[in-house]
Amino acid sequence: MKGHTMTALLAAALLVLSAFSLFVGVIDVTPGELLSGNLEQLEIFLISRFPRLLAILCTGVGMSVAGLIMQQLCMNKFVSPTTGATISSAQLGILLALLFMPNSTLWGRAIFSFAAAILGTWIFVWFIQRIQFKDVVMVPLVGIMFGNVIGGITNYLAYKYEMTQALSSWLVGHFSLVLRGRYEIVYLVVPLVILAFIFANHFNIVGMGKDFSRNLGVHYNLVLFMGLTIAAMITASVVVVVGSISYIGLIVPNVVAMFKGDKIRGTLVDTALFGAIFVLVCDMIGRLVIAPYELPIELIVGILGSILFIGLLLYRLQHGRRAVRLGLAGGCQEKLVERGADQ
Repeated sequence: MKGHTMTALLAAALLVLSAFSLFVGVIDVTPGELLSGNLEQLEIFLISRFPRLLAILCTGVGMSVAGLIMQQLCMNKFVSPTTGATISSAQLGILLALLFMPNSTLWGRAIFSFAAAILGTWIFVWFIQRIQFKDVVMVPLVGIMFGNVIGGITNYLAYKYEMTQALSSWLVGHFSLVLRGRYEIVYLVVPLVILAFIFANHFNIVGMGKDFSRNLGVHYNLVLFMGLTIAAMITASVVVVVGSISYIGLIVPNVVAMFKGDKIRGTLVDTALFGAIFVLVCDMIGRLVIAPYELPIELIVGILGSILFIGLLLYRLQHGRRAVRLGLAGGCQEKLVERGADQ
């Protein structure tokens, strides 16, 4: 019952914030004017405000679910599209599309971005699987370094072929250019998230390890690559439309897991809802802080995400130490009982 209550509260909060966000912007749009048939405000609402809201919701839901899938499959709570080189690979794919197909449509760039994101994510996971001794922190650090290498290649090619100006739109995430007719690719998030929910139990099993999966009759490599492909395609579809937005896939699943546990099926809906709320709140802050100007959402998410990430680290360190203390205390107690029995 408690879990359903949390889901209902998140859904209600998302509905209220979504309705409020439709009327936040440089040009005043009011419900009364829309209902009275004001054509100018109705045009702004249909061309800009409503598409922007849909893009925000798809971004929040998609990036959060992508992060949850990657964390489950990699058995590491600090892996995400940001720390798994998925975002940087998607940006490289967009640059390759601009170089080899300069007159390509948004869908053409998306295909390049999908391919690069999937390949980059697969290479990252293949590499960390071959590291014999790895801890919780080492895996995301490897991903960050791998992402920096890909980012360096992207910047080199952009400078060499004078494409920095063309690529700049995808380096920093923002919703200011989201308009009807040029954002619909992000709708791919919806079927991909549905697929993630359908195969959630398989992702849980694969997250337990290769031997555990084989014992239960689950094809480990197939499910692993399918999950990584879903996460990479979600990330690429967001990057192509909105640009790079960090931290969402890292922070949101960890915050939800603190309240609802680590099972992907039990946390998937709440992760999606909280991710949408988080992105929506950040976007509204970006629109209101220095109104009538607008801050990129990447900046707001970076600030709030950094604060939440530090708090998350402190929380996990504190509870990790507490678990160690409890384990030591339990071990000492067992030894005392054994010693008393021997005497």
